[in-house]
Amino acid sequence: MSSHPAPRRTIAVVLAGGTGQRIGLEIPKQLLKIAGKSILEHTLHIFENAPDVDEVILLMTPAYVDDARRIVEKARLSKVAGVLAGGATRSETTRIAIRAASERLAGGEDCNLLFHDAVRPLLSQRVVRECVESLERYQAVDVAIPSSDTVIVTRTHGDDGEFITEVPDRSRLRRGQTPQGFRLSTIAAAYERAAADPFFQATDDCSVVVKYLPDVPVHVVTGDDYNMKVTQPVDVFIADKLFQLASHAAPAQAGEAAYREQLAGKTMVVFGGSYGIGADIARIAEGFGARVFAMGRSTTGTHVENPDHVEEALSGAYAETGRIDYVVNTAGVLRVGRLADTDDATVREALEVNYLAPVNIARSAYKYLSETGGQLLLFTSSSYTRGRAEYSLYSSTKAAMVNLTQALADEWAEDGIRVNCVNPERTATPMRTKAFGREPEGSLLTSESVALTSLDVLVSEMTGHVIDVRKQDPTSAPASQRSGFEAALADVLIRTTEEQGV
Repeated sequence: MSSHPAPRRTIAVVLAGGTGQRIGLEIPKQLLKIAGKSILEHTLHIFENAPDVDEVILLMTPAYVDDARRIVEKARLSKVAGVLAGGATRSETTRIAIRAASERLAGGEDCNLLFHDAVRPLLSQRVVRECVESLERYQAVDVAIPSSDTVIVTRTHGDDGEFITEVPDRSRLRRGQTPQGFRLSTIAAAYERAAADPFFQATDDCSVVVKYLPDVPVHVVTGDDYNMKVTQPVDVFIADKLFQLASHAAPAQAGEAAYREQLAGKTMVVFGGSYGIGADIARIAEGFGARVFAMGRSTTGTHVENPDHVEEALSGAYAETGRIDYVVNTAGVLRVGRLADTDDATVREALEVNYLAPVNIARSAYKYLSETGGQLLLFTSSSYTRGRAEYSLYSSTKAAMVNLTQALADEWAEDGIRVNCVNPERTATPMRTKAFGREPEGSLLTSESVALTSLDVLVSEMTGHVIDVRKQDPTSAPASQRSGFEAALADVLIRTTEEQGV
């Protein structure tokens, strides 16, 4: 009986050797904070959450190695096997990585190396996966996207400036990104040959393979426009906006046992828990063993706009269980109409419920969540990216939730508190039905599907993220078409529904 050889291990090498001088910084640009975390931490989390990556080696600017180690330790990045000082040049840093990877392997063993710029914090899991898959067939891979600009070749003529000498065919031009992937034996051989060249210089590793191992084809994986490199001052602003607008997926747990392990014995307080998304979050979390306090205006008489009611709910849950691990706020009001025609009471209600209430919930929850290293989960709306006519108050207050999330994630990072924001597409809730009436069946998300994603966010290590929930309801597909964890969630949903007689 033949057996397939075990797949090669994949080591991600994160290159963080920049100094930040080009954008006028006193610290390396990879230590700048964007969306609640340093750029470096965002990048490391990509590989921490990548199923195709086994471990990570970080090459850091020598003067900031201790800073990088503190980031790794605090973020509990278990895949980071080492934080090493990088070299004076990109090629020298690559040689350090090759030695470090070789030392981690048994004699004669090969592995995959993925070299990635630390200042590309928006790399997708799709690109990581395709790089690893390509290394099963090829010895070297690059990541690139088509050039949307015409590229010209110029030559300088004295004081007259530059003149075009060539306009290459744009259809064949690509803009290189990272990661660049290699089998360890291949990149090691390329650098061994390069060492004999007294004129050797390189700014990337694929060019070393192309020049010194010309018989080795370098396969190209299609990259992403989002996979930008933070190099210039404007890039910091753009990356921050992309993080705000980008869709992030919460890592799903492996099955019902994993959810129970994460939630059993934990305490969750849900504001807006009377019905809709909040009620479903409470119900599902209870099904996995959490102690849930679902607070709502119509069920417990809790008015989120009243700070005393908020503090009473939290202190009561704490007194009863001795801890609070998760605080969720799904409460909100949606009033449709032209702002000029809106009375003062309606304006006040929108501001108090949609904005001041989450602020007061955050203020009151801080002391409890800091004890457990817990999470605050807020909710926004797809209208946060652009205000919508007829519900300007709702749109603007939901935009504020994104800003509040990112600010608090940064502010509370030192205390170990995570803060995230869920952004559901149009969802079938009583609040929406009241505002817009009945809409075509199947055109809306179910509140249950949003609740399931919210649960994934709560048990994750994510912070500072806006998590989009799009039209894909796991409970609507036949069991045979659902993944194992979705089926487990659906079973819990059905079981808790039957137990509560809903």
